[in-house]
Amino acid sequence: MIHKYEQGGMHIVLDVHSGAIHVVDPMIYRLLDFYPDPDKERAVAALTAVSAEGNQEVYPEETVREGLEEIEALIGMGQLFSPDDYLDGSVFKKQPVIKALCLHVAHDCNIRCKYCFASQGDFHGERLLMPLETGKRAFDFLVAHSGNRRNLEVDFFGGEPLMNFEVVKALVAYGRSLEAENNKHFRFTITTNGMLLNDEIIDFINEHMDNVVLSVDGRPEVNDFMRPTINGQGTYEIIMPKFKKLVERRGEKTYYVRGTFTHFNTDFAKDVLHLADQGFKLTSVEPVVSEPHHDYTLTEADMKTVFEQYDTLSEALIERAGTERDFKFFHFMIDLTQGPCVIKRVSGCGAGSEYIAVTPEGDIYPCHQFVGNTDFKMGNVDDGTFETRLADDFSKVHVYEKEACRACWAKFYCSGGCHANAFNFNHDIRVPYEIGCDMEKKRIECAIYIKAKEMSEASL
Repeated sequence: MIHKYEQGGMHIVLDVHSGAIHVVDPMIYRLLDFYPDPDKERAVAALTAVSAEGNQEVYPEETVREGLEEIEALIGMGQLFSPDDYLDGSVFKKQPVIKALCLHVAHDCNIRCKYCFASQGDFHGERLLMPLETGKRAFDFLVAHSGNRRNLEVDFFGGEPLMNFEVVKALVAYGRSLEAENNKHFRFTITTNGMLLNDEIIDFINEHMDNVVLSVDGRPEVNDFMRPTINGQGTYEIIMPKFKKLVERRGEKTYYVRGTFTHFNTDFAKDVLHLADQGFKLTSVEPVVSEPHHDYTLTEADMKTVFEQYDTLSEALIERAGTERDFKFFHFMIDLTQGPCVIKRVSGCGAGSEYIAVTPEGDIYPCHQFVGNTDFKMGNVDDGTFETRLADDFSKVHVYEKEACRACWAKFYCSGGCHANAFNFNHDIRVPYEIGCDMEKKRIECAIYIKAKEMSEASL
């Protein structure tokens, strides 16, 4: 299987199963239309004869035949139309262990984002803060179910986790106390809207958090329209000075600013570039995922503009590379030399089998987006219950279990997409969310194009 496309004047070909990427000339690009089972004489005839429309270039026969030989050589090297080595299923037989925990320390929030999937922080339930003892039991659960895995991840999440800051501090200390005895190492992340940041909290985050996610949507008018305070006021002017201070003090440690674009700002490239111009080097602006009846929901009609915005971001990223104005866009950060291991590429985020979420009440869910849907409740850390049936089911939902994914060129990059989006839109975790798939494929094309452009310019 191959995927070929044109972008920025380049003809790009991806061999899906080997991962090989080729930048080819227009003749080779056209010849590939006659594969994988070529009628070579028909191909030669097609490229050496003037078309009825007269709008396609004509090539000498010798040149065309040389092109066919080049294609055959790449096929022989396993870099074009390579076989799918994962169909036998052997790669999926490894028993997964839980290695990541999304800890909902607060089911409450101090702002009122209009698109919030968590119902403005309460996840369609009571507004609660996690007790320290429940948090400790969640850590104990993670350690007990992590097998021989040494490196574990905990994301302090909400709502707004800084509304329960003292518990966050205590849990970081508790996690560190577990490391030596259990041969574990915790990597901590916190996601915050920034409203409660102060010098003490900034210093704590920068010392103890391996990553921090700072929530802001971009331009002031865009951010304040969708992310107001409880009283309906804007949040941009409150949070931006705090975010800048945190990043300035953070040094080389990882962070990123994370926003959401909706039907109201399909020109979201301006928001990404605005954040870059504010000095933020690492940015992720995600498409909203919401039910069709909301006025901010993205539609099929928005996709042309959305795709154009990804193209705009691609060119801006290339143009700014190596300058003081450079930035990185999370969705364009693809490692084409090695990338994730095969198991990760076919099974994705590991929700429900390698990754779980725990609520303030101690309830266990496959991930933060399933929280509140009791059909997906897996157990409770306070009473020690854990439903392995759901974990087993999620562990089996990989790209070869999804009919749409098996035939998709992007399957090893998107890994089948988000289980929660699949369920919320199609009531089946094995049926991907189609609009999400379309956007992901466009982002992957842009990411490959950027890498190809970088390598092409470096070779000059």
